[in-house]
Amino acid sequence: MPDLNDRKYWIETLIKVADPVLTALAKRELKKVMPVEQGKSDRSNVTHLEALGRTLVGIAPWLELEITDAWENELIKKYAQLAREAIDAGTDPKSPDYMNFSFSHGKQPIVDAAFLSLAILRSPRELWSKLDSRVKTNLVNSLKMTRDGDKPGYTNWLLFSAIIEVALYKMGEQWDRMRVDYAVRQFQLWYVGDGVYSDGPDFHWDYYNSFVIQPMLLEILINVGDFYEEWRVLKEPILKRSQRYAVIQERLITADGSFPPIGRSIAYRFGAFQTLGQISLMKELPEEIHPSQVRCAMTAVIKHTLDVPGTFDENGWLKIGLCGSQPGLGEEYISTGSLYLCTAGFLPLGLSQENEFWSGEDRPWTWKKIWSGENMTIDHAIKI
Repeated sequence: MPDLNDRKYWIETLIKVADPVLTALAKRELKKVMPVEQGKSDRSNVTHLEALGRTLVGIAPWLELEITDAWENELIKKYAQLAREAIDAGTDPKSPDYMNFSFSHGKQPIVDAAFLSLAILRSPRELWSKLDSRVKTNLVNSLKMTRDGDKPGYTNWLLFSAIIEVALYKMGEQWDRMRVDYAVRQFQLWYVGDGVYSDGPDFHWDYYNSFVIQPMLLEILINVGDFYEEWRVLKEPILKRSQRYAVIQERLITADGSFPPIGRSIAYRFGAFQTLGQISLMKELPEEIHPSQVRCAMTAVIKHTLDVPGTFDENGWLKIGLCGSQPGLGEEYISTGSLYLCTAGFLPLGLSQENEFWSGEDRPWTWKKIWSGENMTIDHAIKI
């Protein structure tokens, strides 16, 4: 039997992060009890949808998993039910936790409606099929509200519009294929090479290739990539680019589980490794990376970003920071709800216990191997 201590730690940590949000929403008390830590900008009108969409985007694959382990199975059932109640609370116009989905009242709602849509694509059985008809109607109406108002920014925001349309398609609704096509095509123009996209016309050194760009491109083509030949032929290169980016991400993790604090939105913490987690979940890691070395590396990152004094307040809510409470690391658009994108790093929990990601023996990751003097093959760029 494999030693599943890492998996147990991941589950317990994910629950520690997600439980306050989902429990409060199930009681329809999120707006009442969630503190709103923020900078100079007032985020009180958007932070609760951030908390919902971003919590679900990382927990979703785990909720979809069918497993025989009694302890874990009970937890999955519990949190899947809480997640459905949370969606109900956030989309019911009669709920005190009814959330702002209207793009006409500011641009932020489209961002987190997109993360909510991504969560549903990752857990269609638990977060869509099992909703009752009333909640389904409210959810669809909420997502459609993001079509109103101003256009999305000429950046990764194009993918927010696209992923919402893909989710609506999967829900059996009419969808705008042009929004999807525009986003997918534009990012082919913004590909700068070696597995990395520019976020708009200008390149930024940050983690938005992992926070948004690569995961959403992958999910779009997984779900609707066969509709047109122009999309179908992009599936392989987009996957190969994400595989290369996953290699880069694994090499960024230092021996103690820290990583370069580069660019904006660093307060999303462990969510910076969503692409590495997604490629692991898809069982598409390149041959040079063993799944269990990724598990060990990511476990070290979780511990370095979440097991630090000051990460949570006295009631279990996340605080702004990367390593503890560091409010100075929060941009003006960061607030308490924003921080729950850290759950995106937990995607490999959607793999079964038997998968070698979890069952494989502990292995050193690349940083440890090289800096301990181990002989290794050289790294190389890709040309696709």
